[in-house]
Amino acid sequence: MPYRQALNLEPGPRSAQEARRWAIARCRDLGREDLCECAELAISELVTNAVLHGEPPMVIRLRGTREHPRFEVRDASVIPPQPIQPGGTHEHGHLVLDDLVDGLDDEQLVSLLTVGRGLDIVARASLAWGTEVEEDGKIVWFEPASELAEEAGADYQLTRSAPPPDIDDTRADQIAVQVQGVPIEAFERFQDHFLDLRREIRLLALAHQDDYPLAKVLSEHFDALETPLRANMGREQVAAARESGDPTIDLRLRMAPETARQIGGLIDLMDASDDFSRAQRLLTAPRTSDQRAFQIWFLGEFRRQAAGATPVPWAQQTQP
Repeated sequence: MPYRQALNLEPGPRSAQEARRWAIARCRDLGREDLCECAELAISELVTNAVLHGEPPMVIRLRGTREHPRFEVRDASVIPPQPIQPGGTHEHGHLVLDDLVDGLDDEQLVSLLTVGRGLDIVARASLAWGTEVEEDGKIVWFEPASELAEEAGADYQLTRSAPPPDIDDTRADQIAVQVQGVPIEAFERFQDHFLDLRREIRLLALAHQDDYPLAKVLSEHFDALETPLRANMGREQVAAARESGDPTIDLRLRMAPETARQIGGLIDLMDASDDFSRAQRLLTAPRTSDQRAFQIWFLGEFRRQAAGATPVPWAQQTQP
């Protein structure tokens, strides 16, 4: 049975109610009804904080494993969550709680006023929780406990995705890498998949290193590859091609040979991650065969051209 792993939410007080129903349903899907109460409490608090202090769009997701499910609330603000101030004032946007309650029925009003009781609720309802701040937003995550603790026990963990350094294109030891005929949609799916998987493995290693030692090893390799990948993936070229309506693009990049070999080495790492996903029953699915075939070709071009080979376009790669 497929899991409904993500839900888009419209900003507003009703979003907390929708998020609670969704979280309870996901716990039941996993056969973890023991987590329903804490999942409901924590996601209510985080979604309400996102409404009051965050920026749209807002998405909630289910990640982790069946043994250690993790709920995530993502919004476009890069400011980590803060407790709601007395009186409901939103210190970042000067949003007053009264502005949100107009037109609500009694049940919705009680819902809004009772869930924003401080982030200590999240800590008491969680085995682990934290925030990952990215370039274009943040993800606040928690792993629900089986019962609400009397005092906060879970330590808050804040991580940040650092922007890639500036690349010096004038170095004499750089090589030109040309990746020809790249399907834009497949390329963007690869970028999204890599970033999601890197974060998934990293958070699992952070919260459960003893339970998943392989996650720590994979996380270290992903972190080592993140900078060369983000710095050399031609995002500006892809954005320009998409705006012009082109279905494919030729990427022309310059980098040190060692960087190209590092990027090519991601082929083996992605295969190891697929095996880990299956063995540890990650709720983030392994790649499809089509995704894997594209990635082997795409990443293989970096490895091949670092060794002096000529480019092989995607169209030639897919010919029978």
